[in-house]
Amino acid sequence: MRIDIITVLPELLRSPFEASILKRAQDKGLVSVHIHNLRDFTDDSYKQVDDYQFGGGAGMVLMIEPIDRCISKLKAERDYDEVIYMTPDGATLDQKTANSLSLLKNIIILCGHYKGVDQRVRDSLITREISIGDYVLSGGELGAAVLADTIIRLLPGVLNDETSALTDTFQDNLLAPPVYTRPRDYKGLEVPPVLLSGNFPEIEKWREEKAMERTKEKRPDLLK
Repeated sequence: MRIDIITVLPELLRSPFEASILKRAQDKGLVSVHIHNLRDFTDDSYKQVDDYQFGGGAGMVLMIEPIDRCISKLKAERDYDEVIYMTPDGATLDQKTANSLSLLKNIIILCGHYKGVDQRVRDSLITREISIGDYVLSGGELGAAVLADTIIRLLPGVLNDETSALTDTFQDNLLAPPVYTRPRDYKGLEVPPVLLSGNFPEIEKWREEKAMERTKEKRPDLLK
């Protein structure tokens, strides 16, 4: 998979992809992440990428021209399955969306900034709009990193145990059950005996029951 991220603040995006699972996935050749500075696609000495709103109003708007230039250059080099715009009013990111995007080959992620982008970008260049939650960030960079993480960890070979992703919270609209590790007894706090029994059918039954209990308690909306 190839992920191209377009941003006005590339420095905000570098560190997440230089450590842990995301770096390992790139080192293995399972994904390539490319960060593009939108200012490189301007033709003036000020590297201007934003301007005032027509009609007045507070806040600057990212201009269509440098965005179109960047996306057009990328599309001239390869086909893209999706061109995603990170925006608070997009569809909320969930596990189902991450699952479907992980099956794609090439995607572009455009990071919004300031008051957003010229509407013509959204009308003519974007194929999908995604939000990571009902709140506003300073820009789409952190949201893009979150989206990329949710996708990359699902790629075959990224996790040491691929079944781990299949049992994550939200994969089956349930929260994950409680998990325990050593020591078996810590200051009187004991691990449930069933997990030490070696009876794997009973363990799975226990986990399913606990997942359902936890979901009913914390996120009953997932069961609707």
